[in-house]
Amino acid sequence: MNVAFDETHLENYLKQAAEISKKYPVVISKFVEGAREIEFDGVAQNGELKVYAMTEHIENAGVHSGDAHAVFPPQKTYLETIRRTKKRLKEVLKALNITGPFNIQFLAKENHIKIIELNLRSSRSFPFVSKSVKINFAEIATKAILGKNIDVNFERFDLDYVAVKSPQFSYSRIKGADPILYVEMGSTGEVACFGEGYQEAVLKSMLAAGYHFPKKSILLSMGGAEPKAILLPFIKRLKEKGYDLLATEGTSDFLTEQGIKNKKVYKLSSKSPEAKNSNVITAIEEADIDLIINIPRSYSRQELTDGYYIRRTAVDYHVPLISDIQIAKIFVNSICNLSEEDLEIKSWSEY
Repeated sequence: MNVAFDETHLENYLKQAAEISKKYPVVISKFVEGAREIEFDGVAQNGELKVYAMTEHIENAGVHSGDAHAVFPPQKTYLETIRRTKKRLKEVLKALNITGPFNIQFLAKENHIKIIELNLRSSRSFPFVSKSVKINFAEIATKAILGKNIDVNFERFDLDYVAVKSPQFSYSRIKGADPILYVEMGSTGEVACFGEGYQEAVLKSMLAAGYHFPKKSILLSMGGAEPKAILLPFIKRLKEKGYDLLATEGTSDFLTEQGIKNKKVYKLSSKSPEAKNSNVITAIEEADIDLIINIPRSYSRQELTDGYYIRRTAVDYHVPLISDIQIAKIFVNSICNLSEEDLEIKSWSEY
């Protein structure tokens, strides 16, 4: 599975598909940029919705649901979008006369919704939503399949806490793999945490998944003008918080223009004479960098780009890596607003 951002990408991918098999057709779907992905996990009986939980992804749609950070209850989805998706969900369940567990994924952009897929099974998020709402979805699904009466009454969104599920990866064990969020699933596990608020839950979950509070230095490398502009206010917060910032050439020049002090490091492909003494790979290997934010210019896995070498070196040297704009925004806000002492340790039953 690949994303073709232009004609050249499309031509290359189709050639690869033809080389693998000329017998079978290629399925081409429209890729909607800047959309939100919403999931419903639930149980139906004879086409009637019995119990459900709606989660939203922090990343924009396009990241595989197994690799995305999921939030329950939704924090940023419009109420109108929630209403419309729930209405469509009920129509699908009734039309297909579904009995048992299901997972359905929606694409939402400016209150316009599309169904990505419907899975007639329990999904990987089934245990997550069961823990979040404290209702055993698997037990209810079993009763539905056996034809038993189901009587469940609970407030699905009126909770005094937030739960966030973060993916876990094993890229350090897979030599050469590009540690990037993509349309194909790369995670090998997940961890969920609860918090009194959204940022606390996100931070707990990401810390549990292997991230940590940066202590001093953060490396920034963002391809293209848009990611730089979007993340500028968040980078300013990092500087105000006292972090030392290192940045690759384009990002460094942009930050300097904006009056943000940083140290320039050079990419491997740089022709600058200074690159030998101050290249980004050496900085990761030798400097005390606590976090790398690397936003790729494109998401092709067919090329060994400068971004690939940065991401791969980060994994090999066990430096926390963020390669998604939405995750970068929430993580930066969270570490700037909260300290480790603010993360309250409570048992599941206390929430």
